[in-house]
Amino acid sequence: MERTDIPPSEFVAGPFELWDHQWALLASGDFASRRFNCMTVSWGSLGVIWNQPFAMVLVRPQRYTYKFIEQFDTFTLCVFPESHRGTLENLGTRSGREIDKIGASGLTPIAAVRVASPIFDEAELAIECRKMYFDDLEHRHFLADFIMPMYHGDYHRMYFGQVVHIAGNARYRRQG
Repeated sequence: MERTDIPPSEFVAGPFELWDHQWALLASGDFASRRFNCMTVSWGSLGVIWNQPFAMVLVRPQRYTYKFIEQFDTFTLCVFPESHRGTLENLGTRSGREIDKIGASGLTPIAAVRVASPIFDEAELAIECRKMYFDDLEHRHFLADFIMPMYHGDYHRMYFGQVVHIAGNARYRRQG
């Protein structure tokens, strides 16, 4: 898909639409050595922290992608057109431990511009990140009653990544 570089100051996206409806494909690892995995994510955030543009993603320790995001310093987030919704559902429910889910998906991993983790050729938006912080969610810090039912002792780890490159179609670039 055709993408152009987007400076963070010109990047626009509806955050609730992006995470809750479009989803994203989180990839971590090393494209050059073919050691990477991906998973669909629908919880996260984009913003500014420590004077840097950042993306925050959550990964449960039992996910296969956890091994890669722990081992490698970078991750990417790719957003796809609606026509790839079924593919994202499959990538979010199948494990790369058991099958070559990326090969089965029909998506084409390609080298990112600034990080070792791959992006995907079919993505309309690719955000490249370098890890800068992580922390584990702790149930004793949950303040709202609707949170705990989402867990069975398998709390996410949060990763904050400094956004080092963004490329996308015109939809994601501020016009004018």
